[in-house]
Amino acid sequence: MKLAATLRIALRALRRNKMRSVLTMLGIIIGVGSVIVSVGITTGATKQIQDQVASLGQNVIYVYAGSYKSGGARGGWGGAASLTVEDVAAIKNEVANVVAISPEVRDRNQVLANGLNWNTSVMGEGPDYQQIRLWKLASGAMFTDADVRGVAKFAVIGRTVADQLFPGEDPVGQSLRIRDIPFKIIGVLEAKGFNLFGTDQDDVVIIPYTSHMRRVSRRTSISSIIMQAASPEAIVQVQEDVTNLLTQRQRGREPDFTVRSQTELGESATSTSRTMSILLGCIASVSLIVGGIGIMNIMLVSVTERTREIGIRMAVGAHGRDILLQFLIEAVTLSCIGGLLGIALGFGVQKIITYSSDWPTAVPPIYVIASFLFSATVGVLFGLYPASKAAALDPIDALRYE
Repeated sequence: MKLAATLRIALRALRRNKMRSVLTMLGIIIGVGSVIVSVGITTGATKQIQDQVASLGQNVIYVYAGSYKSGGARGGWGGAASLTVEDVAAIKNEVANVVAISPEVRDRNQVLANGLNWNTSVMGEGPDYQQIRLWKLASGAMFTDADVRGVAKFAVIGRTVADQLFPGEDPVGQSLRIRDIPFKIIGVLEAKGFNLFGTDQDDVVIIPYTSHMRRVSRRTSISSIIMQAASPEAIVQVQEDVTNLLTQRQRGREPDFTVRSQTELGESATSTSRTMSILLGCIASVSLIVGGIGIMNIMLVSVTERTREIGIRMAVGAHGRDILLQFLIEAVTLSCIGGLLGIALGFGVQKIITYSSDWPTAVPPIYVIASFLFSATVGVLFGLYPASKAAALDPIDALRYE
């Protein structure tokens, strides 16, 4: 009952100075709102990156050709012609937990079809490519191992290429020309959009790697190798085994290849998002601390203004702990109401951002709870000193105060 009476007195005091109470809460409102908005933006950005990484496939490992040095000539990453089809066969036969693998030959070419032309990425791949990339077909079918062995002139195209060369038509069964060589379109891939590197994944023509090497680019080496591990737990071991195997196949030469996993690519992509999250969180925390200082400042003013009131309460039997509790309740009430309004403000700003810029936002419930508890803690910490000062007043001096 005593606590209820103290609470009523505290709330009555806050109502007497509504404008000052609102202005005091403003720092907490802005601080908590900033936390919610910053968490929402960074969480949405991280989810976007994770979705883009997932679009690359599942448990994917990449082997890239490295740099080269021949005489006085040097080249950077991806310049060495060191990976071969035989390396792919060796990995397939000797490395455990590799469930799918595809050699890759990459190039850009002007392709022609239907009286139109388009510059696109022409990829030489194996039949496992579709499984590795988890890329479904919108129509048609993927080429087979027999097509690879037969150096077939078959092509599977992305949505962008289909829209550019066959607007409003079904490309399956029609032909396109790569370097004046006709390829029959046997499938169209489902749209995937842009990847985390900003590349349009749908702007691609995929043909058997043998057809690319013998008919289009006339190479003897491949650009890279893409493979799928049996499980996420097997990725590290597969990376190590592939690295050891290819190093042995270098026959004493310095390794000129790079083995990377999808996990590493995802971590690199999300590192910037994490940095921004920490930065925005620090800024929001500063806003909360400033709000707490504002609460302490106003409560100190309130103690000074109500010194005579405190003296009267003590004269009629109130204890120091009652005065302490009253002012502490006022501070915590201000910070808690400010926290709730800040959460509402944060979600409101998130909705505006989502609708105006089509930027996904998401706030895990734990952050909402943490923001509210942090605002309540700010009220306790910054209200404790003014409350202690009020409780320590001498009743006689307080009654004499004008």
